[in-house]
Amino acid sequence: MAAAAAAALLDELMGRNRNVLPNEKPKELNWEDPEFCKLYLVKFCPHDLFVNTRADLGACSRVHDDEARELYEKAQYSYRKQQYEDEFIRFCQSMLNEVERKIVKGKQRLALIGKTEAPTLTPAQTQRNEEQIALLTEKINKLVEEAEQSGIQGNVEQAQGLMRLCDQLKEERETLRKSNDNSHYNQTAELAAAQEKQMEVCDVCGAFLIVGDAQQRIDDHLMGKQHVGYARLKTALQEIMAKREKARDEKEQKRDEDRKQRARANDEIERRRRDGDRERDRERDRDRDRERDKRRRRDEEKNRHDSHRNSNYRSRSQSRDHHDRHREEDYRRHNRDRGNRDHRNSNSHNRRRHRSRSRSHK
Repeated sequence: MAAAAAAALLDELMGRNRNVLPNEKPKELNWEDPEFCKLYLVKFCPHDLFVNTRADLGACSRVHDDEARELYEKAQYSYRKQQYEDEFIRFCQSMLNEVERKIVKGKQRLALIGKTEAPTLTPAQTQRNEEQIALLTEKINKLVEEAEQSGIQGNVEQAQGLMRLCDQLKEERETLRKSNDNSHYNQTAELAAAQEKQMEVCDVCGAFLIVGDAQQRIDDHLMGKQHVGYARLKTALQEIMAKREKARDEKEQKRDEDRKQRARANDEIERRRRDGDRERDRERDRDRDRERDKRRRRDEEKNRHDSHRNSNYRSRSQSRDHHDRHREEDYRRHNRDRGNRDHRNSNSHNRRRHRSRSRSHK
């Protein structure tokens, strides 16, 4: 530790690259190097908070470098920095859990002191309990040795029976110890009541305070290293947790906003698709209407053509019928005229023959 302190002092006085030769390239500073204290980079090192106090953690084995901290603070938040914060949270939480247990134990002690109805053992009874505890301890040790010997010799059942008896003696000894502890607490309560001083436990560091004590002593306690150190641990832990909670809320809000944007985009796409479907449906309807109009026009044109053709056919039929009737009339007229001519010719021939016959008779 002394060598490390001396090296740290030389680094502070001569610089980090004090041992680098002139022709050598100095090592580039990197906050991720294992030599730097992770806790100091995140916030502070708890080893520096409780120096020369009951909660002294000793000197830190890592380097506390301000330049490395600046690089750490300037670096973008990443999974590596989250790991550093997690280690800081675990270390601080373990210390706060320890002091919390101390606070609970202190409050239980004060509550036990306030119970005036609790039985108090006399000094003689306490002495007898102590002697009984010592006797039970000797018996327990002997039983343990016998159980070990039995186990070595292979007498497993005998060893187990001795261990069960040993456990019963341990429970009896623990009961006597608790009885003596309660007697001690009650005596302390009687002494405190005699002195007429009411005690309380500090909710930050777990120290016992006198209610209504002088303001100077209260201020000294509040400014003490132990109280300030635990208060700083709580504040730093709350800041980190609040920052993470805020980051989670922002991330969740951004995720919700992204979901809303995607939903709006999907709605817009769906709306455009529906509009496109409606437009295609209208276009298909228009195409069907145009096709229907075309078919109707073709049908109308075909009907007109058929009607015209039929009218031409009827007119030709009528003219043909009229022509046939004329031909038939002409033929009849011709036949009638021919019959008349034949009749006239016959009459004329008959007259000529009669005339010639008459002349022949004369």
